[in-house]
This record gives sequence, C-alpha cells and structure tokens, in this order.
Amino acid sequence: MSKSQFPNLAFLVFFSVLLTLNIGCSSDDDSAQSAEVTVNGTVIFDDGDDFVGDIDGDFTGNGGSATRIFFWQNSLSTADYNADITSLSNGLFKMEVKDANGNIVLDKSLNGSMEPDSFSGVTSSGTSGIWSVKITLSSFNGDGSFSLSEGD
Repeated sequence: MSKSQFPNLAFLVFFSVLLTLNIGCSSDDDSAQSAEVTVNGTVIFDDGDDFVGDIDGDFTGNGGSATRIFFWQNSLSTADYNADITSLSNGLFKMEVKDANGNIVLDKSLNGSMEPDSFSGVTSSGTSGIWSVKITLSSFNGDGSFSLSEGD
C-alpha cells in the first residue's frame, strides 16, 4: 500500500467504526414512555427502600406511569410535606403517606393540566415509627419534586 492511500484507508476505517457505533447505539425505544422517582439521590426501582431523616424527592416522566413505595422513619406523629410539578399536559402525581399502623395521614394529588401545581402542609396525626410513602405517576409528562420531614 502506498503512503497516498493510507489517509483514505484511515478515513474509511474511521467512518465504518463511527457508522457501526451509531447503528449499534441507536434505539427504537428512544420515544418509549417512562417515569422515574428519585429519593435522596437514589433512583427507586423496586418497592421497599428505607430512609431516615428528611426526604428530598424528584420525579420525571415523558408520558409514562410508575408507582413506587418506600419506607421512612418518622419519630414524631406528623410530617411536613411539600410537592411541586412542572407539566404542560395531562398526567397525575399522587402522594400517599401511611403511619406506622397503616393509617392514611396524607393523600394528595396534582394534575398536570390544572392549577394548583403545588401543595404543602402538615399531615394528619398518626403513629410514629416506620411510615410508608407511595408516589404514583400516571401518564405523567414533566418533572417535579416532593419533600417530607418530621412534623412538630
């Protein structure tokens, strides 16, 4: 092979590798609907994660749905809560909190196409201990955040 053919061969190899990587990394699932919930920096995949201390959660979706349940140590009988969404279309964010005895102390929802786009307050009084938190996203398109901390 002559030196003048080397640049053309290098370009052909580079282009072939680039084309292979592009085809190999492309996905028909790029437009698939999804929804994700993160608590204190941890993506929640399966139910049952445990947390102690303040809860700082985020969620995002592109039309997908998900329900995630995690457990939270609350040594008091109430919790302060807050949630806020940014969504331009239909879709639902729901937060349900149960106390250590399984009694619902909070059941609030936000609809992506309506005001208000946030809620906050103090839960009903419940039994201290391990509380369960269920976050549900239904056909949710957008993002948001939520928080929980031990009440007064």
